[in-house]
Amino acid sequence: MENTGDGAVRLPHLRLDELLEELQSRLDAARGTRDRVHSLLEAVLSVGRELDLEHVLRRIVEAAVVLVDAEYGALGVIGPDGRTLSQFLTVGLSEDRIAAIGPHPSGHGILGELIRHPEPLRLPRICEHAASYGFPEGHPPMHSFLGVPIRVRDQVFGNLYLTEKHGGAQFEAEDESVLSTLAVAAGVAIDNARLYEEATRREQWLRAGAAVTNRLMSGSPPDDVIGLIAELAQEITGAALATVALPVPQGDALSVEVAVGDRADGIRGRVLPVDGSLSGAAYTGGGPVHGSATESLPGPAVAVPVTSGDAVRGVLLLARVKGQAEFSHEETEHLAGFAGQAALAMELAERRADAQQIALLEDRDRIARDLHDLAIQRLFATGMTLQSADRFIDHPEAVERVHRAVDDLDETIKIIRSTIFGLRSREAAPQHGLRTRVVQTVGEAGTLLGFAPSLRMEGLLDTQVPRPVVDDVVAVLGEALANVARHAGATTTDVSVVNDGHHLALTVTDDGTGIPHTGHPRRSGLRNLAERASHHGGELHLTTPEGGGTRLVWRIPVR
Repeated sequence: MENTGDGAVRLPHLRLDELLEELQSRLDAARGTRDRVHSLLEAVLSVGRELDLEHVLRRIVEAAVVLVDAEYGALGVIGPDGRTLSQFLTVGLSEDRIAAIGPHPSGHGILGELIRHPEPLRLPRICEHAASYGFPEGHPPMHSFLGVPIRVRDQVFGNLYLTEKHGGAQFEAEDESVLSTLAVAAGVAIDNARLYEEATRREQWLRAGAAVTNRLMSGSPPDDVIGLIAELAQEITGAALATVALPVPQGDALSVEVAVGDRADGIRGRVLPVDGSLSGAAYTGGGPVHGSATESLPGPAVAVPVTSGDAVRGVLLLARVKGQAEFSHEETEHLAGFAGQAALAMELAERRADAQQIALLEDRDRIARDLHDLAIQRLFATGMTLQSADRFIDHPEAVERVHRAVDDLDETIKIIRSTIFGLRSREAAPQHGLRTRVVQTVGEAGTLLGFAPSLRMEGLLDTQVPRPVVDDVVAVLGEALANVARHAGATTTDVSVVNDGHHLALTVTDDGTGIPHTGHPRRSGLRNLAERASHHGGELHLTTPEGGGTRLVWRIPVR
């Protein structure tokens, strides 16, 4: 300090304005840090509250965009192969812009860099990185970039991608630190959501198994239970299509008994070869088989055998929409467990039905013994008594009546003996039902035609079609296929046998030359087919499809 002589003290020259500005900036920085920490805590709490995985992932991206002041954000979930993205959620892009860009990225370029090297990556300009190869048409311009991996325990679940910090600024080390902290909290939240999702799904499968068991044990028809199995599996997995295929008696083909969902109408009733089909591979292999979209399947699919012990009772197949995720290992395990539980319930129901049948037969045997040992002997003794009393009767009309009574007793004994025979005889199941015989007939016709006809069967064909009708259906089918082979010159033939509960319809369609106006042998054969239909109260129709050829429909009522 300096004395000026007049008693005043002169202070050193201080730049108070600069000091105040610096103090203010530090206060603002401290306040900003406090606000950012507060925002980070709020984001962690917000993410941790969710239990639905889809909502958790959405909240993570939204929180990340706010925390680092970015214009665009995305979260990519790494697929089972560990190299590509199976799911991609975005924030900051409108639905129209997303549609214009096209399919979501699969994990190439900068996005793939984080998959290959799961470490934080901060870039001032994306285009300057060696892994960058530009953006697709319709994509908004992006320059600054910040990405961090999300780890769930020891596994990299996915990556957070942030671009375009507002104001044209660059992402800083503090942004990277904040985002990395959020990623740690996100990993915990994702793990909790997955555990909750797994517990919920496990409970759903248990309830589904209980529903199938209850339905079977309550005596519901097997077809209804098989339909319930397909519906429950489709509902739990979110599949677009569910089918259940059962083996035909020879075991060299599968018949799709139940189909629900997308493309179900075109698949239901189809006969699948064991070789060359996804369901056939699961049937012969005895384990789950995964597949991709085909002409019949809308997207990723999995086929699981319905196995009881060493016997495969059928195959449950599920398919998702094209573009959706493949069935995971956990989903397949749950599905296999459900199929095994359903098979066990089916076996228990069959054992229960067998026990009831045995009890019924034993009861019939008891009734037959009682009728034979008691009723017949009493009737026989009564007849003998009447015959012996004949000589004591003098009135001619009374004698005649006694004779008629004895004859009636003899006839009654014959009726009872016939009834006993019926009770003790077990109706043998036919060695070959309609399904088996149709498959055999179509297979044999392939040699004459030079190609294998396609075959579709639907409805209760073995249990609801009487034996005489079976014989006529097979005869009509054989004659129709023989006509195609001899006269049509066809390259394809389609056969369908459908029982809708009211009518049985046999349809044979070919792409040959059509119905000739002359040719008596063929006319005679067709007349025989019409007579067979008329005998059962049905009818025969011959038409020409749009593309040419012949369509034969033999249709009769089912009583």
